[in-house]
Amino acid sequence: MDNENSAIIYRGILKTLKSILLYCGLFMKVAVIDLGTNTFHLLIARVEQDSHAILLRERKAVKIGEKGINKGEITKAAWKRALQALNEFKSIIDEHQIDQVFATATSAIRNASNGQDLVEEIYKQTEIEIEVISGTREAELIHLGASKALNFGSEKNLIMDIGGGSIEFIIADSSKTYWLRSFEVGGQRLVEKFHRTDPISQDEIADLHAFFDQELKPLIAACEEFKPVTLVGCSGTFDTLSDIYCEETGQERNPNETEYPFGKDAFRDIFNELISKNREQRLSIPGMIEMRVDMIVVACVLVDYIVTKLDLKNIRVSAYALKEGILYNVLDKLQAEINTSN
Repeated sequence: MDNENSAIIYRGILKTLKSILLYCGLFMKVAVIDLGTNTFHLLIARVEQDSHAILLRERKAVKIGEKGINKGEITKAAWKRALQALNEFKSIIDEHQIDQVFATATSAIRNASNGQDLVEEIYKQTEIEIEVISGTREAELIHLGASKALNFGSEKNLIMDIGGGSIEFIIADSSKTYWLRSFEVGGQRLVEKFHRTDPISQDEIADLHAFFDQELKPLIAACEEFKPVTLVGCSGTFDTLSDIYCEETGQERNPNETEYPFGKDAFRDIFNELISKNREQRLSIPGMIEMRVDMIVVACVLVDYIVTKLDLKNIRVSAYALKEGILYNVLDKLQAEINTSN
């Protein structure tokens, strides 16, 4: 029997044993890794049969798409940062005695000519297997995460996740998903293509709007059909906007809440401030973090475009996104295995 077949059989046995442990009322620890274009995330959770608890969240500003995203390649510098981050994650995983790791890669890796080579090198160094997911699958998992964080109600929502490489949109209410799609027009791509002066110029904003008019035609058509009312923002840009808003208003943001404080009026004020400042001035805004300071301007130009073009009435911020969607997907699968074993 060759090594590959032996490994497959071993993983199958391990999977069955873990299901038995959960069925018997014991627990297991899982790690979820999200290899995003701008940021790599690690989430560690303790999973029991009917519940889970998040034990650790870690993130690293890897910027794997920097200087290569629009060329379809991962640069040597970004490659090095990615390997360093995964080796650090591996040390944390070993320290926490994780039973199973679920790792996914998104836009920058799936579209890079050397993306699969990086995936193989990561496995060689860390034995972490990475699944490179499609944009559609990414949108599905983002929707799963956001749906666990917020009650969407009966009105239709436009869920939006601004990544460095791609942007995912989902139209949904609490009972149904009506439309979803991933667009390869993420923040890092937009920064390198359009943001040439600092502060951003009105001409550059106009160029971005013209680009959105062309690239997002399917989204606009879907929204004209389904008529979402509220924008639900997920992930980095929206997290930082909420941080800024909380600093401005003196609010304490509860890390255990699944919805972060924010709104349409708050966005308008912060957006006007961001487009009038250069990098150094933006970095001095309370709540701003360095890993967001470059991409947040073009990301907010996009948010403003979407809210204005579609006349959306409100903005909500979900504390959950892709990595939480992966976790809940894992929980659903484990529960299915338990039910099958029963």
